[in-house]
Amino acid sequence: MSLINTVIKPFKATAFHNGAFVEVTEKTLHGKWSIVFFYPADFTFVCPTELGDLADNYSEFQKRGVEIYSVSTDTHFTHKAWHDTSDTIGKIQYPMIGDPTGVISRNFEVMIESEGMAERGTFVVDPEGRVQIVEITAGGIGRDAQELLRKVKAALYVASHPGEVCPAKWKEGEATLAPSVDLVGKI
Repeated sequence: MSLINTVIKPFKATAFHNGAFVEVTEKTLHGKWSIVFFYPADFTFVCPTELGDLADNYSEFQKRGVEIYSVSTDTHFTHKAWHDTSDTIGKIQYPMIGDPTGVISRNFEVMIESEGMAERGTFVVDPEGRVQIVEITAGGIGRDAQELLRKVKAALYVASHPGEVCPAKWKEGEATLAPSVDLVGKI
């Protein structure tokens, strides 16, 4: 079953954020657009490139009222140690959630049970707590923050323009489509 349009399940976790440990729950995500960005583990190889890319583009997400939450099955203490020792991870200003029990990873159906780690899962959640975008990639395939930003812009546009949809490769400011019987067979 797809998680698209489902409401995120309850969770309670601790995140490392701006030098402090903070509590994060599913309610924290309500009222704004959020990205829940799962990755396998701290102190690895592909993961820091992805998290650094998000950090480099964080202000663009923030301009649109979107918060990013990175999640791995490491603890919040491990996130702090990684943040304090890696120049790439040290740039991060978004909350880094620890999920050592795997509750959040299981809620989003990305837990690799045999390894105790999460898949590379990206979820865009609307202000009502409903999942609008799901992307899962294999462990060796890194994600691109600019492509994620393009998808988020499309989700924001569609949410604020009922009756319109964004075609493939849509970029902010480009034409959208208004589905109707008149378009059938014309595209």
